[in-house]
Amino acid sequence: QVQLVESGGGLVQAGVSPRLSCRVIGRTFNTGAMGWFRQAPGKEREFLAAINWSGVSTYSTDSVKDRFTISRDNAKNTVYLQMNSLKPEDTAVYYCGADLEICVGGGCYSRADDYDYWGQGTQVTVSS
Repeated sequence: QVQLVESGGGLVQAGVSPRLSCRVIGRTFNTGAMGWFRQAPGKEREFLAAINWSGVSTYSTDSVKDRFTISRDNAKNTVYLQMNSLKPEDTAVYYCGADLEICVGGGCYSRADDYDYWGQGTQVTVSS
């Protein structure tokens, strides 16, 4: 059974730079990509960043690419999201997912419906 387990969330003050982790249990992914999304109350799940299985290629949305960085450690079967200078508007549940398809063309790994596995999410609340 495949599990994605996120950690690193919590209540933080604006301006801090926490790192989220997503550990994959039960399988080693060697195709497609891992991605991070977030979902605020009343809003759709929003793509943040993705990284292909080798770590060579990364993808991110313009709104956070200057503050958030995705990385992975395949030896630990873990993907990270480094978040810098958090703002209250970053408050959301953060999810990691695994998309097993190889993407060609534009918009790679940015569609939540394409993902095959999801973690349970970790809440990040940013106080001002």
